[in-house]
Amino acid sequence: MIQKNKAEQKKGRDFLYPKKPSGKLYNYRKWVSYALLLCLFSFPFLKFKGEQLVLLNFLERKFVFFGLIFTPQDFYLFAFAMLIFILFVICFTVVLGRLWCGWACPQTIFMEMVFRRIEYWIEGDSIRQKKLDKQLWNSEKILKKGSKHFIYIIISFAIANTFLAYLIGSDVLYKIITEPVELHISGFISICFFTAIFYGVFAYVREVVCTVICPYGRLQGVLLDNQSLIVAYDEQRGEPRGKLSKNLLDVKGDCVDCGLCVQVCPTGIDIRKGTQLECINCTACIDACDEVMLKINKPKRLIGFYNNDYIKLRKTFKAGLKAYGYAAVLTITVLLFSSLIYKRENVQTTVLRASGTLFQERPDGKISNLYNAELINKTNKDIPFTFKSLEEADSIIFIQTEKFLRKEGTVHLTFFLIKKPTTIKSYKSEVKFKVLTNNSIISTAKTSFFANPN
Repeated sequence: MIQKNKAEQKKGRDFLYPKKPSGKLYNYRKWVSYALLLCLFSFPFLKFKGEQLVLLNFLERKFVFFGLIFTPQDFYLFAFAMLIFILFVICFTVVLGRLWCGWACPQTIFMEMVFRRIEYWIEGDSIRQKKLDKQLWNSEKILKKGSKHFIYIIISFAIANTFLAYLIGSDVLYKIITEPVELHISGFISICFFTAIFYGVFAYVREVVCTVICPYGRLQGVLLDNQSLIVAYDEQRGEPRGKLSKNLLDVKGDCVDCGLCVQVCPTGIDIRKGTQLECINCTACIDACDEVMLKINKPKRLIGFYNNDYIKLRKTFKAGLKAYGYAAVLTITVLLFSSLIYKRENVQTTVLRASGTLFQERPDGKISNLYNAELINKTNKDIPFTFKSLEEADSIIFIQTEKFLRKEGTVHLTFFLIKKPTTIKSYKSEVKFKVLTNNSIISTAKTSFFANPN
């Protein structure tokens, strides 16, 4: 018994050798993956309105999305956008199962459409891969394994640089790559670290990310219901399974138990055992089964997109109340987010009365209050500005002022707002200010004015 346990411990993890998939759905998935890869690798290096197309700089708390710049003061908008993304994935899952994982998840796209295809190209299909791994080390094995892992490292290096371009900016990344290493030690270490991480994930960890590490797969059981469309095996049509027979009395289901659906699965599951958390809805088993059905003159889609109600009760697809509920919440949040974006000002102005002061009676009989103002430029351009009160009768005397608001910068103003006594109707009244550039109002702010009314 002890010897058996030692043998099992020595054996370790069994690596999967999925058969190379093919078929109509696989071709669709390839084109979707190529489009997403093009976006992923191009977005951090494209410029729009003088800024990187997409930037997620958490260190400096600066986020850019297609020309919109979000500063630390706009972090609530970024958090709101992340909430919308989560709601979208949840709503998507309730209706279409784990299709996100098989068609849009970066882990699956890189693994199945980049690294796995390189493996097929160099080592061959699953049978040849197994044979190569079992054979002793010779010139053939060294050449194939060495070239495969060398290409893996190059691609991991490219992914790591792209990942950092999103986080620190492509301009900073370019300096790290082109300038001497001693000037950017932390940047060089980061590139090496992320290259090693991506290489380890795609060369060794692989499907374990989807089956064990990723929490989204665990949420699937909570989000799915009987109306959710998932990749499923039609057991009523397929069972009892068995090999083809010429005996007319030997009545069996359409499944010929060829095992191709298991052989092409990138997570190594048998879809015929029902809904499983490890299924990423990649549709490889659908293509494999359809190919067999065509050969034996049976209808396609023995494995297809079905819901549990159809498989068990033959009910047609109908979105459940849960799906409509999530869709309604998602729609409301998107509308609210859109309104916040529409109302967002490129220059944020905040005006506060100076602490520890009340009001001042001036020699000419006018009343003044002392204020501090902060102007934040959320654009990537310098802005010449003028700061005024919305009331033309009011005047402002600046103690501290500026003429330009630097790009992505902040300006602090200190000033007295002076009012005529005849315009003061109550002890506390509201005053409003405007920030102008080229005679156009770009921002407004309001605060309180204190004075004894006449």
